This record gives sequence, structure tokens and C-alpha cells, in this order.
Amino acid sequence: MLLSRTLLKRHSVLPGFDLALGTMLLMLLLVVLVPLSAVFVNTFTLDWRAFVDATTTPRVLASLRLSFGAALAAASVNAVLGLLLAWVLVRYRFAGRRLADALIDLPFALPTAVAGIALTALTAPGGWVGQWLPFKLAYTPLGVVLALVFIGLPLVVRTLQPVLQDLGTEAEEAAATLGAGRAQTLLRVVLPALLPALLTGSALAFARGLGEYGSVIFIAGNLPMVSEIAPLVIVTRLEQYDMAGATALAAVMLVASFVLLLTINALQGWARRRGGAL
Repeated sequence: MLLSRTLLKRHSVLPGFDLALGTMLLMLLLVVLVPLSAVFVNTFTLDWRAFVDATTTPRVLASLRLSFGAALAAASVNAVLGLLLAWVLVRYRFAGRRLADALIDLPFALPTAVAGIALTALTAPGGWVGQWLPFKLAYTPLGVVLALVFIGLPLVVRTLQPVLQDLGTEAEEAAATLGAGRAQTLLRVVLPALLPALLTGSALAFARGLGEYGSVIFIAGNLPMVSEIAPLVIVTRLEQYDMAGATALAAVMLVASFVLLLTINALQGWARRRGGAL
């Protein structure tokens, strides 16, 4: 065992462990911890009463409800659509499959402002799609959800694709030979194997949607108490030179996001253990 560790260390293509660990910790400090600590440092300039006043106004609470609610709704929609798209792209061969697979990454390549303008032009009351809809989509919370679905869908698809490729069809064929129907195979064989990756992709889509700004502000309409997202409130306070109020709201979003992501990670661990037990 000691010899194998020595050989592995000697023939490693990466720098030594101490250098690699030090570089990782330095990058983590500079890229993650220092910016996040600056948020809390500015927030601590407020006393408790001022912090509560800055984060519990009706306008702020409405924006937080919209941001978190729209991000969760979009992540839920992306979980279903992403699973279907990944399944079709991996399990079926059809004309144009490579083009469809490449188009999945389009939201990554588009500037967020371009995506927002395009979606608004399509779904506005006079747009190509919006003029035929029996309800208003642009400038409403539904428009916010649509924008977040658009920018978050590739994260779910790309997370599920390699897992589906590794899963293969052997387990499904074995379940079929044992008499399992399609529904039983899906619920007892396929979904338990895909659940950790599905939760991971959905968590990434949720995190991306929660902080999204460029693609949302165009289609949302930014009506206070109706379709105004929390990042826009933060930008508005910065434009008013209210740095402490902006960082107070940012700190609330940061803590809430961290708690939700920890919860999702716990669900991922439970799904892996349950999948291993099955």
C-alpha cells in the first residue's frame, strides 16, 4: 500500500499535493470567500433595527418571493423537460440529433440581454407568440419563469446526459425479462439511478435562476410588488448609493440560497444511499 502511494505520487502529472492544495485554498479565498465576506462586512455597518427595516419592506419581500418562487418553479419545470430531452438525445437516433444537441447549449452562448430581448419580442402582446396567447405572458411573473426555464434547461440536460449514457439499457432489459412493466421499470430502475444527477442539475438551474438578471429584467416589466426581482432591487439601491441596504438584501439572499443548496445536497446524499440500497 505504501509503495503504491509512493509510485502514484511520483508519477502524478499534477504538482505535488502541498502545492496543489495551497493553490486551491488561495483561489477559494480570492474568488469566493473575500467577495462574500465583503457582503457581510458592509451589512454589519447596520444595526439590527436598520437591517430589519432594509430587508422586510413590502417591496423587498415581494421581490424575494418572486425571485425564490420563480427559481424553484423554473427548476421544477427544467427537471421534467431536461429529463425528457436528455433521454431523447441519448436513447434515440434521428435526423438532426446532432443539431438539436448543439442547440441545447445556445442559452450558454447567448448574452443574457439578448436572450431577454428575444423572449420579450416573442411573448409581448404584439409579438409572434404573444398575440395568439389567451393570457398575458410578458411583463408578468410567468414571463420571469419562462426566462429562467430558458437559461437553466441546459444545466439539467448536460448533467443527466453522461449518467444516461453510463446507465445503458441492460438494467431496463433485465427488469423487462423479470416481468416489470414500463411504469415499474421507470419508477423502480431508471429514476432511482438518475435521481442524484437530476437533483444536481435542478440545483444548478435553481442557483443560476436565483441570481439571473440580464435575461429577466426585459421580460419581467419590473413592476414593483408584481414582477420586480430581488437582484433588480439590489441594483436600484446601489444606484441610490445605499450600499448597506443593497448588501443587507444580498446577505439575506446568500444565506437563504446556502440553506436551500445544503438541503438539496442532503437530498442528493439520501438519493445516492437509497439508489445503492436498491
